[in-house]
Amino acid sequence: MLILNIDTAIHKGSFCISNNYDVLFFEINEKRNEQAGWLHQAIGEALQKAGLAPADLDAIAVSNGPGSYTGLRIGLASAKGLCYALKKPLICLNTLQVMAKALQEEAVDLICPMIDARRMEVFTALYNKELTIFKEPFATELSEKSFSDILEKRHVIFTGNGSAKFQPLVANNNARFADKNIDARDMVSLSVRFFKEKVFADVAYCEPYYVKDVYIVKK
Repeated sequence: MLILNIDTAIHKGSFCISNNYDVLFFEINEKRNEQAGWLHQAIGEALQKAGLAPADLDAIAVSNGPGSYTGLRIGLASAKGLCYALKKPLICLNTLQVMAKALQEEAVDLICPMIDARRMEVFTALYNKELTIFKEPFATELSEKSFSDILEKRHVIFTGNGSAKFQPLVANNNARFADKNIDARDMVSLSVRFFKEKVFADVAYCEPYYVKDVYIVKK
């Protein structure tokens, strides 16, 4: 199965074309303010280089949040547009689950991905090493007491750009920190699983998963 995987959820934008679990083509753009103009053209050129037509794709997968509000809108809008035009299914992946998947092999017990939400706030969740939800995604302001009740009894591996803010606050041997930055290649195993299980999103009505409400200031 050929799947286009798109990730613009955090700081960098990337995409890959995968055939089952094999990555045929991968590209990344580290300039955050260029994602909207870069993505469609880069995908078109990648398909051409891989000798594929857009219609050859079996599905489009997108990392759908939480994350950067602008990045999420860019990624989902691009994925929905392609799905609508090509009449292909849409796969929406939770960004935190993708982050947890990237650390699955290293996990002893729980995995806690953290996405920086400015100041001392993060978007986070807890997964066990089978990637089953232990604590649903939520937004929280970090302090010395954060996760203290869990760390008393459980080993937790923290990861993501938000975990760097938490590391200086923790003095517990049950806490471990892993510096792992994800990209679209980390989506492949989950997008393949979702495709096989036919876990598809509604192209017309699905929205970015922000975790908390978006406030727009009217001028």
